[in-house]
Amino acid sequence: MEDDKKPDTEQGGSVAGRVSRRSFLSQLGVAGVMATTRPLAAAAQAQETPETVPGTPGPKVAGAIPVSLKVNGKQVTMQIDPRTTLLDCLRESLQLTGTKKGCDHGQCGACTVHVNGRRVNSCLSFAVMHEGDEITTIEGIGQPENLHPMQAAFVEHDGYQCGYCTSGQIMSAVALLKEPCGPADADVKELMSGNICRCGAYPNIVAAIQQVRQRA
Repeated sequence: MEDDKKPDTEQGGSVAGRVSRRSFLSQLGVAGVMATTRPLAAAAQAQETPETVPGTPGPKVAGAIPVSLKVNGKQVTMQIDPRTTLLDCLRESLQLTGTKKGCDHGQCGACTVHVNGRRVNSCLSFAVMHEGDEITTIEGIGQPENLHPMQAAFVEHDGYQCGYCTSGQIMSAVALLKEPCGPADADVKELMSGNICRCGAYPNIVAAIQQVRQRA
């Protein structure tokens, strides 16, 4: 019986010894990993995060030139890349985002603005070409508390759905009031053919324009 118990006692002591050594080595390994991981992680973070100085302006665009524009009755002067389109200048530099960028190829009319009273696709001309010109955007046509008659007519006749093309449609419609145009709806459609409404609100747009024309 003593022989039977003796191996059990030895076996138990042997198992306890193995567990104790394994636990010790495991704890030692974890401590070593933590000690080496923290500096490595800090170094990696320092490499990933570029050093920046708060309040430091970004680098100037190489080759930028000064340009002075009169937009919605206000004179503005800025430094821009000579390749900047009038559309990008209005949206990015002056934050006049009412003028929309649609096709960027002069095919949809969403970017229509007035230059010296005439409608143009602002995506097709460079801003530097309009030094001294009188430029009017949708923000200069009217405000929510003082809508232009054309804006009010578009609201009355639901001349929009998604609204993305609406500013360009209104700018073209306002310019149309001063252009030679016959009295029929077909005449209006012809002169508005450069403005695309992918929602298909054309009948309502024509109705709004005709209402303003008749009242004028």
